[in-house]
Amino acid sequence: MSTFLDDVDSRPGSTTSLLRTVIGLYLRDAGGWLPASAFLRLMEALDVPAAVTRTALSRLKKKAVLDALPRDGVAGYALTPGAGTMLSRGDSRIFAPQAMADGDPWCLVSFSIPEAEREKRHQLRRRLHWTGCGTVAAGLWIAPAFRRAEIEEVLEGLGLREQATLFITDTPMPGGYPDGGGLRDAAARWWDLDSVAALHHDFIREWDAFREASAGDVSPPSAGAFAAYVRCIDSWRVIPYLDPGLPPEFLPRDWPGKEGFAVFEHIRGIHSGPSAEFVRTVAAQGAGSTLEA
Repeated sequence: MSTFLDDVDSRPGSTTSLLRTVIGLYLRDAGGWLPASAFLRLMEALDVPAAVTRTALSRLKKKAVLDALPRDGVAGYALTPGAGTMLSRGDSRIFAPQAMADGDPWCLVSFSIPEAEREKRHQLRRRLHWTGCGTVAAGLWIAPAFRRAEIEEVLEGLGLREQATLFITDTPMPGGYPDGGGLRDAAARWWDLDSVAALHHDFIREWDAFREASAGDVSPPSAGAFAAYVRCIDSWRVIPYLDPGLPPEFLPRDWPGKEGFAVFEHIRGIHSGPSAEFVRTVAAQGAGSTLEA
């Protein structure tokens, strides 16, 4: 779970975030291993110097994301089993974000953690936030019921399952219900929807122009196409963790979530193939290198 938090906490555009995005997109498709020289060349395409990439790779070794593993005399890095689980979870979030329909069930999380364990309480709140939960009260959080398994994993990981109770319930009835604005007002209190909407708007503003410029174009497997695609994924990947996937009746009428995902999907459809081909070419060239990371 700490590996997961490191992943979502990485600032989009930073060396760490870009490297994690490259790992998530391509390392499993490469059989879980890439030559060190391939990592250096791929990050150079993202304007990251080799020395900075080496430092980032070393940090990910310490975080148990990568293992240094030579093959046939070639220096390289392999994905750890724990990191593989994290990336699989990320795939569903990033590429197929879920959303509730009106009337779908909810999961309520009630917990009481003593002051002696306040650090665990802090970590629990932080992890529930990144799971997409909203805060009804200090010890009562809410999320779509389809997040139950992730919430259970958070609680188990912190050793707090015995101190929490989960309820699967129908639509909550906050003050103002069934007034048309009651549910939207409640959602705005429980989640920071303004911040999530701003993330969507920023993504749309930055990448819709790129989508329009590349409309009808299938980019060749070049370093430039690879870099643009990776930066797009890196900009997007945190948003589905923070967007709780609320049903329409809980959201502002001008909610930008569908538009943001449409932009993301369009760019992915055009550029994922050429980018993957570029990585395969770089990996094949690196397999014959003895460059040390």
